[in-house]
Amino acid sequence: MKILTLNINSIRAHVESFIDILRAGSYDTIMVQELKVEDAQFPHNLFDEYGYNIKVFGQKSWNGVAIFSKFSIEDVTRGMPGFADVNARFIECVIDGRIRVINTYMPNGDTVDSPKFPYKLEWMRAFSDYIAPLLQSPEPVVIGGDFNVALTDRDVWKPENYVNIAIAAPAARAIMQSWIDHGWTDEWRMRHPDEIDYTWYGYRGGDTIGKKMGLRLDYFLTNPAAHKMVTSCEIDRCPRMADRPTDHCGLALTLD
Repeated sequence: MKILTLNINSIRAHVESFIDILRAGSYDTIMVQELKVEDAQFPHNLFDEYGYNIKVFGQKSWNGVAIFSKFSIEDVTRGMPGFADVNARFIECVIDGRIRVINTYMPNGDTVDSPKFPYKLEWMRAFSDYIAPLLQSPEPVVIGGDFNVALTDRDVWKPENYVNIAIAAPAARAIMQSWIDHGWTDEWRMRHPDEIDYTWYGYRGGDTIGKKMGLRLDYFLTNPAAHKMVTSCEIDRCPRMADRPTDHCGLALTLD
């Protein structure tokens, strides 16, 4: 199974490039973040012919997550259990009756002195509690999405520009690092231990991809049961290089 995670930065604004991904059919399952559309306004009809089942948890103008899969999508949960949240940031399901997938768009948090920053940390701590019992589950669990954390300075093109910015804040990094320390595998970094590469490139600054002016914000984490199945994890730059691109690259995970 080949899984893509992609922050689309508005499904309606970038629908043409997203349809190109569906039409190519290279990915069996696609985890999408930042839909920026309510469930009732989600353009299902545009995707009908490409053979994907679709589950959506949308929100007007902000946030929103969805899962597309050529396989069955069952046991769907919208919103993180046990955490009251007005924002659509979490959708969980079982794909093909065998792999549990959690698709998440974690809070950005703005700056460390912003009122949004405590919410970011609160959300991440609740997520820590939620995923803890899934770590040693015999069921394969794959967590993917836009985590809005650049885990280390290697994941930031110019660290001095991100002092006091929430995505590189020590408190946020520490929470995410605790997931890995406890046994979740950061699949891309595990396979590329010394590589400098990014999944987000801003629109400002000219050729930000060519200049390597980016951040690694998108991740796949796996529990041990899922990690045994993984054969590759690579950055897919095609979505970022489309004619009307999102500001994120895709991240592709392949499992046996």
